[in-house]
Amino acid sequence: MCGRLGGRGSGDAEGHGDGTEKRVSEGTDRIGGPGGGERAARRDRAVRAAVEQGLLGPGAPLVALLDVTGIRESAAALRSAFAAVTAPGTPVLHAFAVKATPLVPVLRLLHEEGIGAEVASPGELALARTAGVPAARTVLDSPAKTPEELREALALGIAVNVDNPQELARLDALLASGRTASPIGIRVNPQVGGGAIEALSTATATSKFGVALRDEGAREWVVRAYLDRPWLTRLHTHTGSQGVPLTLMAQGVAAAHALAEEINERAGRRQVDTLDIGGGLPVNFASEETAPTHAEYARVLREAVPGLFDGRYGLVTEFGRSLLAEHGTMLARVEYAKSAGGRPVAVTHAGVQVATRTVYAPEAWPLRIAAYDAGGRPKAGPGVVQDVAGPACFAGDLLATGRALPLLEQGDYAAVLDTGAYYFAHHYAYNSLARPAVHGFLPDDGGGIAFATVREAQSVADIVAESGGARADALVGRDRGAGRA
Repeated sequence: MCGRLGGRGSGDAEGHGDGTEKRVSEGTDRIGGPGGGERAARRDRAVRAAVEQGLLGPGAPLVALLDVTGIRESAAALRSAFAAVTAPGTPVLHAFAVKATPLVPVLRLLHEEGIGAEVASPGELALARTAGVPAARTVLDSPAKTPEELREALALGIAVNVDNPQELARLDALLASGRTASPIGIRVNPQVGGGAIEALSTATATSKFGVALRDEGAREWVVRAYLDRPWLTRLHTHTGSQGVPLTLMAQGVAAAHALAEEINERAGRRQVDTLDIGGGLPVNFASEETAPTHAEYARVLREAVPGLFDGRYGLVTEFGRSLLAEHGTMLARVEYAKSAGGRPVAVTHAGVQVATRTVYAPEAWPLRIAAYDAGGRPKAGPGVVQDVAGPACFAGDLLATGRALPLLEQGDYAAVLDTGAYYFAHHYAYNSLARPAVHGFLPDDGGGIAFATVREAQSVADIVAESGGARADALVGRDRGAGRA
């Protein structure tokens, strides 16, 4: 049954590289690293309950599940990891990157667990505000902020990370006519290099983000910008992302810390009082093991940048994927089981519309698949090399190719694991395929599973409305020269 959930529940760093496909295909076991076994057991119970309670079946062939207990555990682990290495009394704000899972109930849950919000658009800010995240626990990042976005942030007192000199000039004009409670800083690109996934690497020599610190004259411009503006009190950098090793992330933070020290020395006072070190902790998509952990990253930072934690600077983090990815599962019914070229093909309802990155860049974004039978029970049996396909009308719509799994048959379910971030919340409307419902789950008082609807499934009527259904005659009106209706 669905309702409001109450109460509090209790390889390599990137998960990519040589041998990924082999590790992924072996990753459906029930033994994992920190919390892995318990997480898999909770997932198994939730899948069966979803089938038994009618959330999943022939009439609802695709749903997404969120493990509320797991999300709470991740939030607690993040807070503990930095508390363990930071001087007592140091202000620390962990702001969730809303783009990872832009769902209001998720943001409310994280807010209750002590996590703020990092937003990068008016839409994300609206989601955070609707979830009740206070302005003082919200950070605005974007390389393309409009004057109105900046004006709103300053009026609300939201922290702003300035991306470039032109944006700083806009803030000069806005602040000339009044004061703000917003903490303001500049984002710098330390240009320390990229990781395994070029499209996600934000600290390359030519990244679009922030002030390129190693470009000629850039460092002096940044220092002078602070010396001329006493209201610049923060400094921001973001090096991490999927495919970026912890050592490279730490190099980026070290560069920002060194710059803050230089600014404060030249100012003759502690002008920069807070460092926003971004997020981007990689996630292991190869097994149940959580690796690296937030605690490991905090220890790497303490070794590389000890001055970061001595109490002289407040800290802001912006983690997203590492908080949510492992706690989401996409469940897709096998509509047909067929064969092509002698290889079995399971045709499911999960494909490019919910796993766009995996379909278009499978080497960079492999996902584990777990097999469940029609009753929602884990399937046993020998691994059979097969393809797991989605519903979209192009040949490359494949979640997995040549994957060894217990044979998926018609009416079974393919569980797409580790999809709690950047998957079911970011819909790709290919073939006008509907967004799936999202349900959170927790153990109930009777030893079963209780579900709460986070987002309703998109209906066909919703799709028609979004596609201009109310304006069917807009392009064929009687007066074709009259312009827009």
